[in-house]
Amino acid sequence: MKNFKRIAAILGVVILLAVCCLPMIFAFGSGENSQGNFKAAVGSVILVPVLAYVFLMVYKLLKKEEKEVAGEVKNIIFDVGQVLVAWEPVEAMRALGMDEETVRAVADATVHTSDWDEADRGALSDEELLTGFIRKAPAYEAQIRNFWEHVDRAIYLFPYVGEWMRTLKDKGYHLYILSNYGAWTYAKTKDQSLGVRKDVDGALVSFEVKQIKPEPEIYHSLLERFHLRAEECVFLDDRQNNVDGAIACGISAIRFTGYEDARQKLKEYGVEC
Repeated sequence: MKNFKRIAAILGVVILLAVCCLPMIFAFGSGENSQGNFKAAVGSVILVPVLAYVFLMVYKLLKKEEKEVAGEVKNIIFDVGQVLVAWEPVEAMRALGMDEETVRAVADATVHTSDWDEADRGALSDEELLTGFIRKAPAYEAQIRNFWEHVDRAIYLFPYVGEWMRTLKDKGYHLYILSNYGAWTYAKTKDQSLGVRKDVDGALVSFEVKQIKPEPEIYHSLLERFHLRAEECVFLDDRQNNVDGAIACGISAIRFTGYEDARQKLKEYGVEC
């Protein structure tokens, strides 16, 4: 992009110089149209710089100048669950009126199974998942279906997220999301929990690429999709195995334990937040 701007600037200077030279060329002309050509050339000398200035002003109004961050880190990559949003499935089950015995049974049949991880990978259809959950605890089919339909109650956005992201954007950082997320849960919760997608420069969700953290493929997919350099990124995740997976791919990473702690650790990487 910088090379394009440099070439465009040089080309613009050449064109302006050529236009400015036209009156001198036509001034020495002797043909019957020489006077008209001379006047047109003079008009061009006046008009072209004015138009160039107008275009420049319009460009500045329509496109804010991108900020360049001073440090090595230019990109902040966020996990979603327990970093940007709370993930509280057990509390959601209680809110749906389930007693403790039922909560344990439903949780063990759904969110505490390897099938839930496979949902994040996008390996199973919604119907296959639900059928598998019910098969594990058929006596609790009604409660499992109730939780499945109201899984959005398990997620809410942390209050610090909006201001934090705006601050980082104002400082010139690029923001990205990298999250293990199942298709059904994503469809049910994206509006309230992933409204932050409008504030980030890009997002990669596991079920879309059929890869999950901490496998290296998903980190490489993020870097390739958004043309990022690993050494210019910092990744925040609440799980140590996902942090370790990012580090193995050359991405600096922080174990997220809370907002204030994350801010302090980001500062150690030179991130102003």
